[in-house]
Amino acid sequence: MRKITLLAITALISISAMAQNSRYKADPIHRVFGEKQTIGIEPVKDASIVKSDIKAKPIIPAPDRDVNIVNIVDIGTSANVWSYVSNNIGNQRSMVWVDPELNIVTNFHRMGGDLDVGGYSGDLGYDISLDGGNTWTTMVECYVAVDNNGGTYYTDAARYPSHGIYNPTNNIDDAYIAFYAPNLDASNSDTPDSGWGGHARGTSKISDPSITTRHLITSENGTFLYIPEAYDITNEGLSISVDNNVDWTSGSGVYEGNLTLNKGVWNSDQNDFIYTTSELEFDVESPWYTQVAFAPDGMTGYIVSLGNDGTTWSVEGNPNIYPIIFKTTDGGQTWGDPQPIQMDGPNGIGGVVYHLLTDQDLENLYEPPIPAREDIPYTFTGDMDIVVTADGNLHIAGLVGVAGEAETGISFYVTNGFGRIIDLFTKDGGETWEIETMGKIATYDYQWNGDGVHEANRTQITTNPDRDMIFVSWLDTDIEEAVDNDSPNIWCRGFDPSSYLKTNNGSGEDAPTNVTIFSEGMWSAYFATAPKIGFESENGVFTIPYVYVDWDTSNDAAPVQYKYISNFSFSMADFTVQGIDKPNEVENNNSVSQNFPNPFKSESYVTLNLNEGTDVSLEVYSLTGQKVSEKTYGYLTNGSHTLTIKGNDLTPGVYFYTVTAGENKYTHKMIIK
Repeated sequence: MRKITLLAITALISISAMAQNSRYKADPIHRVFGEKQTIGIEPVKDASIVKSDIKAKPIIPAPDRDVNIVNIVDIGTSANVWSYVSNNIGNQRSMVWVDPELNIVTNFHRMGGDLDVGGYSGDLGYDISLDGGNTWTTMVECYVAVDNNGGTYYTDAARYPSHGIYNPTNNIDDAYIAFYAPNLDASNSDTPDSGWGGHARGTSKISDPSITTRHLITSENGTFLYIPEAYDITNEGLSISVDNNVDWTSGSGVYEGNLTLNKGVWNSDQNDFIYTTSELEFDVESPWYTQVAFAPDGMTGYIVSLGNDGTTWSVEGNPNIYPIIFKTTDGGQTWGDPQPIQMDGPNGIGGVVYHLLTDQDLENLYEPPIPAREDIPYTFTGDMDIVVTADGNLHIAGLVGVAGEAETGISFYVTNGFGRIIDLFTKDGGETWEIETMGKIATYDYQWNGDGVHEANRTQITTNPDRDMIFVSWLDTDIEEAVDNDSPNIWCRGFDPSSYLKTNNGSGEDAPTNVTIFSEGMWSAYFATAPKIGFESENGVFTIPYVYVDWDTSNDAAPVQYKYISNFSFSMADFTVQGIDKPNEVENNNSVSQNFPNPFKSESYVTLNLNEGTDVSLEVYSLTGQKVSEKTYGYLTNGSHTLTIKGNDLTPGVYFYTVTAGENKYTHKMIIK
């Protein structure tokens, strides 16, 4: 098995200092491998930093705004911000958990802060609501660090925990919180008293929190434990954490060519998960970010890692990363070979290649001549989240932009509206892929000191209890003239994969909803986290809980307060926007494409494929159903035909076009700008 030496996995993100590629008008963001990873070894002493005064600037006016003031309550506290924050890459997502059957919400974190005076930041605990978030019990301690070897930190001091609820019977007396976290036993470090290497795991009985378990494992025999980002738990008795096998004992990272799977199986006699560790071969330069999720049946699951295995289409000199998936259908006992998802290029996903950016975006990004859409390289930016729907299909939420030139790492264009938050999904178990665009971003990330607290857009994905609706959330600072994402709001958009309808922003516009606008979390929703599953009422109201960190941004060693958002929701009436990336409808082997370009001003084109010759016509309708144009093509032979839609005489807005081919009709949405 090959070993790959990393120049870092730290992901130092900054505006690139490299020579500007003359093809581009904008400046890229460059994510490079830097020095040894030190994430989570937070400062012992206070750091003095001055936050920008960005909040004094005016907000962006409508239609990109929405008024949806939410209710926010204080829950637990922590010794510092380094519980939710994992610096440059440790992007764990399972800190907030919802069990809709038991009506439970939990927030898992490190201890300390104002509600745990004298408490140690290496201990773990949780806040819990047994009534859907209305009332809370906070600071329930379930893991205590005890191994003090005289160094800076306890060797079993926990960091960045993930957790979930094991609920096999829908009876609270049988329900347990299971947690998984890295610790500082230094078995995978050249720093003897403050390095990574161990993992801590255990359980806490919800009905009797005094009943807990605790286990420690360490790096050994060539399996190097680090900072696991991926975690999920099923009610069939599987608890799974996925880590990258990277050896840091020399002071620089050496990727061992595989992922480390830590799988726990529930033992009813011991009321605990019994874990085994195995390796999953993954031949890439190095995984950037990994997630794991299972379907409700506990059998179909996916591991998704961002990386580049060298097998997909690419542009030389413009390196990129993309999702690579492993799939299981036997509850994680075996996993299939890694499968990359080809997003861009001649054989890429149509929603990426033809619809991700508008013609105006490309004009603003590229110097003439603008490359053909099939020649534009795209990349994920190193941030994503996943869920699996009830039918066993995978949804991947993340930020995608055009890949730029880079000698090391990757370079990408996402700020100032170039980047798109997307839902990348399959409806046939991974054979084919589609995307739906959720929104665009204004800013990307911010570091509150030179090498410390750091987070980007933190894309997350939530589904409803029936696992058939999708809600994508992210953070963005949408203030005029903002450069950094240092004053974030939470943004969210719902998507129904069955109808391809998306939510409007509450004012009726085709846009995401600003969750924290005009609330106390406005411009301050730091490191907000959403659960994998939300709540749904009997009358079809979908509630997505959030927890964010309220903290003194001038001091990353100061105690923090967790804030719970209890009442942000969508109803079915909010799903009114037809996704423009709906795939070709096929009847009798005929197909009609989405028009391209879309939106457009003067002309747009539709590809019609006929299995046999027939009469063809094209009609355009307004949103109110009024026919505004019609063109009859007469008899067209079998094969491919290009139909033209002229928009010169139409006012800007949303329209539908219908292609009639014989007895079949095909309708898509289009936008005149």
